[in-house]
Amino acid sequence: MSASLTNRPRLYWTLQLTGWGLWDLSGIALVSIFGKFAWLLVVIESIVAVTFLGLSHGLRLWARRHGWARLPLLRLLPRLVAAIAAVVVIGLIIVGVVTIGVLWLWFPKELGGGFPWVQYVGYAINLSFAMGLWSAIYFGLHYLDHYRSAEVDRWKLAAAAREAELQTLQAQLNPHFLFNGLNNIRALVMEDPARARTMMTHLAELLRYTMQRNGTAQVPLATELDIVENYLQIEAMQLEERLHYTLDVAPEALPVRLPPMTLQLLVENAIKHGLAPRPAGGRLALGAQFAADGSLHIAVRNTGHYAPAPGHPGVGVRNVQERLGLLFGPAATFRIGPDPLLADTVLAELRLPVATTQPAIHERLTY
Repeated sequence: MSASLTNRPRLYWTLQLTGWGLWDLSGIALVSIFGKFAWLLVVIESIVAVTFLGLSHGLRLWARRHGWARLPLLRLLPRLVAAIAAVVVIGLIIVGVVTIGVLWLWFPKELGGGFPWVQYVGYAINLSFAMGLWSAIYFGLHYLDHYRSAEVDRWKLAAAAREAELQTLQAQLNPHFLFNGLNNIRALVMEDPARARTMMTHLAELLRYTMQRNGTAQVPLATELDIVENYLQIEAMQLEERLHYTLDVAPEALPVRLPPMTLQLLVENAIKHGLAPRPAGGRLALGAQFAADGSLHIAVRNTGHYAPAPGHPGVGVRNVQERLGLLFGPAATFRIGPDPLLADTVLAELRLPVATTQPAIHERLTY
């Protein structure tokens, strides 16, 4: 945490000397306008400025020792009012004694008929105002600095919690995907070892991707499409003619970034719950195009009926929703349900905000 504004000695003493120096000069200027200017005024005003510079510094030391800057405002104010009153009384006593001594020793003629009590009372009022202003500035800077530090700490805590939650969600993907992939390979080991080896190669590529991207919050859409292709090739070996798929992605959408494994989860969900249980299989279509509002619209359609368990959307769907919410907030939307345009079809669609600048990657043709 950065040092407090009022704990920086150089800044503090610069403000102290400047503030009380200006007070001294303004006092001299005002008296010289409304009264007869004399070196006596310079001496008296300088005595006042030096005295209250020292007393205000003493108040600072007292406040720091007793932790006043950490007190709530309602608890601070009565302490501050009493302290200001004490400082003004002590200061006026010191100034009075010193002033009388100076007048008697060096300016006996200027003392005239007695001590200037009217001016003394005026000084009391002015100095009370000055000390109140000094306290408001000093403690105001303290409260401002503490508020800013607390805001930074809250942001850091929120960012750490967000990162931990993202890592937890990402960690859920690996065992979930590995379990499904190994089940597919097991089904082919005895039936077709060569195809099983090919599937193992694709699975290794997929697992390498998940491990490499485990700490990555977002990846380009082109990278996600590569992993989807690997996954579809694995599923095509098992489902054969029961799986028909198309990928239709606008080349200009390829640099857009999204959470890793998002598309793979949607495609896996479509095959696992939509196509695989159907003896005749079905079709899967993945499309990505820019919408009229500039957002990226990604749609995954598959043959089947949407019938989730009440209150349980599934690990994959819930994971997508939570990660999109953490990364983009309300700017991203996700929904899954029956396709309003096609019968016997389930539609999962994403709308993602698009950054103004995207990293350049090689152009990819529409499938």
